[in-house]
Amino acid sequence: MTTTSVQTAAATADATATPANVPPTPTVTVGLWPRERPVARLTWLLVGLTLYGVSEAMMLAPGVGVDPWDVFHTGLARITGIPVGTVLIVVGGLVLLLWIPFRQMPGLGTVANVVVIGAVVDVILGATPVPHTLLLRWVLFLSGVVLNAVATGMYIGAGLGPGPRDGLTTAIAARGHSIRLVRTGVEVSVLAFGWLLGGNVGLGTVVYALAIGPLVHITIPCLKLKNT
Repeated sequence: MTTTSVQTAAATADATATPANVPPTPTVTVGLWPRERPVARLTWLLVGLTLYGVSEAMMLAPGVGVDPWDVFHTGLARITGIPVGTVLIVVGGLVLLLWIPFRQMPGLGTVANVVVIGAVVDVILGATPVPHTLLLRWVLFLSGVVLNAVATGMYIGAGLGPGPRDGLTTAIAARGHSIRLVRTGVEVSVLAFGWLLGGNVGLGTVVYALAIGPLVHITIPCLKLKNT
């Protein structure tokens, strides 16, 4: 599975961009197999993506609002009846196809991002009871936001490629457009479509947008593997 006139979560946390409050992204290895420290980097990647899926489920389950892309995902899940994790996989794959006109090359992390996060979301959502009290629902959601930042730092720190949504944004921006404007435009669009589809928009959407940037500002440099 990222990713807003309140600047969206993914806009602020864009791992492949370099907004003022987010450190530069670690160097990405192009190709499907890392040449340096493959075991460490693959482990870091898979743990990060798994935790990212867990964090997504923790933010989805309480129903207090999610990031813009997940508003879109939950909207699609609502009208199709497909589990939201499966929707994440399908949308990620379709977004990855949009890389082709831009001649953007995916890394192993990009491909794994499409599959692992959505699969984990479906498993965890199916096993996670939704708290009944509003307080516990917010505790679960906020814990998910923090874990999401940690997971982001880990999978980006592996240096094996951006997620499909981030890669599309940077590919468009590379054609001479502002990364902030492109990202915000994409995020506002998916948020609007998701809202029209009945996606999960709420106060949590705003909280994520405000919190994720400062959090990944800490986690991305702290969790970057050396020599990536």
